[in-house]
Amino acid sequence: MGVNSVTLVGRAGRDPDVRYFESGTVVANLTLAVNRRSRSDEPDWFNLEIWGKQAQVAADFVKKGSLIGVVGSFKLDRWKDRSTGEDRTKPVVRVERLELLGSKRDGDSGSFSSDSNNNEIPF
Repeated sequence: MGVNSVTLVGRAGRDPDVRYFESGTVVANLTLAVNRRSRSDEPDWFNLEIWGKQAQVAADFVKKGSLIGVVGSFKLDRWKDRSTGEDRTKPVVRVERLELLGSKRDGDSGSFSSDSNNNEIPF
């Protein structure tokens, strides 16, 4: 039996890079900075990959600095470098669930609000 589950809470390191495909599929890629317990330590950085409706939510509401929570799985992207021919890898968290955790004060204009205290996206 194997378990591959990642849960993170942190701040978006940049605005999402969003791509739309002819099939209608959407993918959003961004980085997430997660602070360590000690304020003197540098944050850990994670590459996030979000697909479908959750990607559209990220595109519409997540901006650099937004506080978000994600649940997903770890994967290793592999490819050959076009210029050198070397094998390359990049660790990525494939997000299955995205939660917007910040308040209006955290965002530049507070473009997302909810009538309840729970900002979980119902997808």
